[in-house]
Parts: sequence; C-alpha cells; structure tokens
Amino acid sequence: MDLQSSLPDQPQHHSQTSPSTQRESPSPTLTAAGKPVQPHVPSVPSRIRRRNRLITSCLECRRRKLKCDKQHPCTNCTKFARDCVFLAPALDAAAQLKLAEIKEKMGSLERTLEEDVARKPRRRSESKTRPGHNLPGLEEGSSEDELSDPEDERGLEPTPLATMDATYDVDADDNLMDLGVSFGRMRITERIGGFVRPKFAEELTEALKEVPDEFFNVNLPHPLSNNSNPASYLLPGPDYLAPTASFFFAPTVRKTTLLNSLPAKSMTDTLLKQYWLAVHPIAPCVHRPSFERQYAVFWRDISNGTEPRPSLQALILSTMLSAAVSLPEETITIEYGTSKAELVENFKEGTEAALSRANLVRTAKLETLQAFVMYLIPLCRSDCSRAHSALTAMAIRLAECMGLHRDGSYYGLSAVETHIRRLVWYQLCFLDIRVCDSSGPRPQIREDDFDTKFPLNVDDADFESEWPPTRDADRFTDMTVARMRFECVEMARLVWFERPRVEKKQTSITALLGKIQNFRNAMEKRYYPMLNHKVPIHNLCQLVYNILSLKLHLMVLHRYNSNMHRVMPDRLRQILMSSGTLLLENAIALETSPSLKPWVWYSGTHQQWHSALLLLAELYAKDPNPADESRVWRCLDYAFSLPPSMTILEKAKYVLAGLRDRTLVYQNLRKMKAPTVM
Repeated sequence: MDLQSSLPDQPQHHSQTSPSTQRESPSPTLTAAGKPVQPHVPSVPSRIRRRNRLITSCLECRRRKLKCDKQHPCTNCTKFARDCVFLAPALDAAAQLKLAEIKEKMGSLERTLEEDVARKPRRRSESKTRPGHNLPGLEEGSSEDELSDPEDERGLEPTPLATMDATYDVDADDNLMDLGVSFGRMRITERIGGFVRPKFAEELTEALKEVPDEFFNVNLPHPLSNNSNPASYLLPGPDYLAPTASFFFAPTVRKTTLLNSLPAKSMTDTLLKQYWLAVHPIAPCVHRPSFERQYAVFWRDISNGTEPRPSLQALILSTMLSAAVSLPEETITIEYGTSKAELVENFKEGTEAALSRANLVRTAKLETLQAFVMYLIPLCRSDCSRAHSALTAMAIRLAECMGLHRDGSYYGLSAVETHIRRLVWYQLCFLDIRVCDSSGPRPQIREDDFDTKFPLNVDDADFESEWPPTRDADRFTDMTVARMRFECVEMARLVWFERPRVEKKQTSITALLGKIQNFRNAMEKRYYPMLNHKVPIHNLCQLVYNILSLKLHLMVLHRYNSNMHRVMPDRLRQILMSSGTLLLENAIALETSPSLKPWVWYSGTHQQWHSALLLLAELYAKDPNPADESRVWRCLDYAFSLPPSMTILEKAKYVLAGLRDRTLVYQNLRKMKAPTVM
C-alpha cells in the first residue's frame, strides 16, 4: 500500500532553513544565569504549502487511508455500505481560461470602482468652481430619479413643428430687416421661444378653425389686416438700436475724433449721475470708485490738452451711451435741447470710433473689452437682429482669448480687477442667452467651458477696504439685482442644454421641473429676507427675479403645449398656465409701476411677450375657468394692445388672424424653408 499517496496533504518540514528565514529570525539573548531566552515574537500563521496534486480517491478511502480502486462506487465503500463520493474533476484548459478571464474582469471592475471613489472628492471640489453646477438648490445634484417616467408623461412628445435650425432660399431678400413682425408689444421672428417655426402661419390657420364663427372665413385675411401697411409691423420699433454697418469694415470711423462726440463736462457730469441711478444698479459693468477716478483722469487729460488713451475714451463714451438710452425723450429735449435719437446716435458713433481706434479686434486690454460690452448692453435691450448676435459672439471670443472665462483669483489678481472681470464675463453670459432667444440657434457658452465665479454680493466700496471681502454679504447691496439675474441666466443655460436630454428620454420633464423648483426655493430662501418692498429698487429686484425664474417653466413646457391632436396633461398644463400668467402680470407691473420708471428702459431685456401667445394657445384647449379666463385676457389685452371695445371672441380672431397674415408677409419676403419631415 502506498501510504504516502494516501495521506492527506501536510505542511512540508525541511531540515535546512533557507537564508531568508535565517535573516528574519531574531537572535536569542542570555539571562543572568546564562540561559538563552527567546524574545517574544508575534505569532504569524505559517504559510501552508500544498503540492496541488490531483486527488482521485473517494473521500471515504482518503479519510481512512485505504487504497481506492476508483470504481463508482469503489470496492471498499461497496463492501462496508458507505456513501462513495468523489471530488469534482479538475477544470479543463478552456474552463480555466474562462475562469481567468472572469477574475481579470472582476479585478478591473474593482480597480475602476476604487478610482471612481478616489475621484469623487476631486470632482466635488471642482464642481464648486463651476457656477453651472453650483447654482442655488443644485449644489449636490438632483435627488430625483431622472430615468423614471411619470405616468402622465408617457407618450408625450414635443411638437414636430418646432426646430432648432433655419434654412433660407438662395434668393432671399437680404435688404429686409431680420426683426420679424410686431403685434402690439410682442415681436416675433421665425424664432419663437428660441425655436424656429417655419409653418407658423399654417399653425395659426388651424387654430382659427377652432374659433366658432360661421361668418368668418379663416382662409381670408382679417379685415383689420387689409388696412395695415406692412411697414408698420416690419420696421423696427422706437427702442431699436442697430450697430453701424461700417463699424469694422470701413476705415472712415477712425477719422471721427473724440471732440466730435464729447459734449461739455457739465453735460457728461449730469449723464454720469443718470448712469449711477438708472444703469449701474441693474446692469453693472464697472467698479464705481475706480471708474470715478478714471473719469477724473479723463477730464484732467483733456483740460491739459492731452488726448486720453483710446480704450478710456471708449469706456467713457459707452457709459454716456447707456445713460442717454435710459433717459426719457422729454427729459432730453428739456435739459439738452436735442432729440433722444440724435443724442443716442452721437454717443453710439463716438463709442464705435473709439473702439476702432483702440484696436478692438486684437485687443488684450480689459478696459477695451469692458467698453465693448457696455456698448452692447443698450443695443441688445429690445429688438435684436443677427448683427447683435454676431457682435455678441465676437465679444465672447475676445473674452475667452483674454482668459475671462477663468476666475481672476486663480491668477492672483487684485480684488477690484477680479470683480470687474467677473462682471464683464457674466454680462456676456446674459447677452449670450438674450441674443440666443431672439436669433438663435443655441447658447455659445456652455456651462463646462468656464469656472469664473459669480460677482460677490457686496457693495462697490467694500473692495476699497483693507481686507476686501471674499464672501457674499447677507444684505441687499449694489450687486444684488445683477447677482440674482446672473444666477437665473445660468439656470436658463442649464435648461437649454437639458431639453435635448428630455427629448432623448435621458431624463424626464418632471425631473427638470424639479431642478427648477429646487433652484427657486433656494433663491427665495437666500434673497427674500434681504428685500423690502417699500424700496423701489428692491421691488424691481423681486419682479425681475419672478420674470426670469417663471420663464424657466415655459422653456421646458412650451414645445409640449396642447394642439389639435392632443391636450397637455393637467398637471403640466396647470404649471404652464400658472407660470405664464404670473410672468405676464409681473412684466406688466415692471413696465407700469411709477416708482420703477428710472429702470423701465431695460424691461425689454427680460420679457419679449412670447408667453402671451403661448397662453392664448393653451387657454381654450379645455373649457377655461371664468376667473382664470378673465385674468389671462387682462394680460393679453396689454401684450397685444387690444382695444377694450372688442369681445373675447373678436379679440381671439383678431390676434390669431392678424399674426397669421403678418407672418405670411414676412415668410414670403424671408423665403424660409421648412424641413421635408414637417
């Protein structure tokens, strides 16, 4: 009998000790009696060495150390009536290879998980420097399950009649102003709410068919449309301010000297006071104490017969331009003895000439870019053409080339310079969204493209202290209105880039609306305690915030509004109707409140009245509540400038047919093409 082969595997003991073992074994010490004493060594379990030989005996023979004949069952187990059990056979080569692959994949997965865990704190710290990921209420991300689809959202698809991009015929009329058509206070181009609707006239015709009137032929122009001259609704409105066509491409602008555009110092002093009153609180782009010192240097140079540097000329003239735009016509006529159009045109051309002399297109000076952004702010406050969009895009590219998309604190810049850089960058972020809504197609700045921090909510004078602030103040400051506006604009940017994810079913409408609500809750918790509605500028801040935050709901829902084929789910429809009505009511209050008159010049920046059209389309998708209907029509009367003598039915026909007729005229001149899938 081969006893050794039948013995269980045992640890192997060798008479010789390996050199490594000798080196690691501690040497004994001697006691006073001379006896060796072994030092205390922590017990370490010895490594079990196995021969890994193939075991072919059954378990009973192996346990009893008997020779097994390897039958199934074996002779010994049959003789003594024992259960004859053999170990499973060893894996073949293919199975071993597969097992090795599985182990390798598990190891790779474990390493990936470890790396992700290690990266999480770094990602969290990086996200705190990106405002797009660190908006109020969204600091830790949304807790909603973005992939869950609420029951009433299933099968809800955006209208196929709205698209992001536009195409035109080769013989389109380029002499036509690309401002669309006006109807009351609203102006619409081929883009409505940022989306192109090439078949908008046909949509309005279908909507007219739902209006009950047996004597009205929906295919014929409305009687009031026949009496209107196309120039009355195609030409720009009184607030339209276009950049000069020769701004960049004609050398003649360089011949315009500073003295041609600059009035007497007493007049500029008055305009500067108007700037601090009406422009700086809502659209700041300068640090007031620093700018006042620059203004003094500017006039000192002129009094000494020295021409100030071109970048400073552009900065001063752009300030005068904004101040002139913010003044009412009658005030300019009485105080300056000229018309508002002439005064504004004078400062606009002077600013353009100074920017050209300052080499705008290749500048590396913050002062020149600052002047350019201040020039764009009054231009983009009302009707925006593609010229405004192109200039804004150029300003963004110049700012990125100058590093304004990186926070100044990373470069060790002074507190004042860092503050100015943040102001200029976030004014560009606002202009980016503003021209995108008007002329499209989508925002140029993406939330991951920059890490510039929001301007601190502190007073300008605080930066002059020995220890400039590094945190927001918990009170109303010079920056509160602009700061709230900047945060709302960044939330709108997030919605812009989340909407495609909703359409691809990567998230749900409810999840996106939840983010908006979290943002609004956090904003109101932070800023509402600072506001005192008895102070006009505080009231303005509240209204501007309401308009911009309520607009976020409409940005998400307007492509899903009711039509002749389906009605929007009640839950979403209620959000749309409520937000749209509140938005219009706040916009009306902003324009009509006497205490807010100094800032009404900038109201067109926040509201283009497109939500009025959305409300009209949604109001009669179901039988409306009489109280809600009356409330909505009070808003529509103001937005569309409707005569009070009309009945509700007559108003609906007039608005739908009038918009349809004017849109047809514009589309025929513009020669826009619709996708073949529409």
